Amino acid sequence: MVWGIAVPRERKGADLRIRILGAHNFESRDTRLISLLVDDILAVDAGGLTSSLTFSEQEQIKAILLTHGHFDHLRDIPILALYRLYRTTISVYGLSETLEILSTHLVDGLIYPKFTEMPSKEDPTLRVFPLKPYKLASVEGYQVLPLPVKHTISTVGYLISKDGRSFFYSGDTGPGVASCWDYISPQVLLLDVTLPNQFADQAERVGHLTPGLAGQELKRFLDLKGYLPKVIFLHLSPQFETEINREAKELARELGADIEVAFEGMELEV
Repeated sequence: MVWGIAVPRERKGADLRIRILGAHNFESRDTRLISLLVDDILAVDAGGLTSSLTFSEQEQIKAILLTHGHFDHLRDIPILALYRLYRTTISVYGLSETLEILSTHLVDGLIYPKFTEMPSKEDPTLRVFPLKPYKLASVEGYQVLPLPVKHTISTVGYLISKDGRSFFYSGDTGPGVASCWDYISPQVLLLDVTLPNQFADQAERVGHLTPGLAGQELKRFLDLKGYLPKVIFLHLSPQFETEINREAKELARELGADIEVAFEGMELEV
């Protein structure tokens, strides 16, 4: 069966510009850990943040949204903070559990300085702001809605909206991300697809998706909303990328959907 797509939608404002800085869960010369950059000022996760940007680009970042506390999503925060020390404050948003991991395991005064207190508590390099699931927050002019997803630790995906345009980034998630669909109607959906279909059981156990598992979630979206947004798969395991690409194309044909696999340097306009 081929599923239809009831888009495009009316444009109400300027596009959101998304750069995929890191699209993978392993790092090499050719792959970087997960990180997105919106309109040059809002980072979403920080695994491959600094290694993808010039110093002048790093200076433009005003805020970072964190989906959860795993290292591949936090790694470059202290590197960015060290460069920005004595310059301007960076706002860091996330669940209280995520911010606790950051402050006690990474910028803890042992591995890296306590940038949440440097150069002073009154004027720190990093200022943290806890977010609550389902509670809308305003971040640098964007409306941000954190929605819980199923992973091995407390994790949220984010609906990020501005001027009538929106995208949803799942963060790391296993099956069940469809619980978010009631709350969102984005133009673009960025989904964790870490493994190929042959590892569906393993993916489900560790809180990730395969193209097949993602397809089940997308069918629920279509049933509920009557359309499918553009879909981007990311958080890829490089050693299985050829297989994931093939299965993503098969899924796109099955659903009649616009599905792409992310890569470093990919740019999207929402």
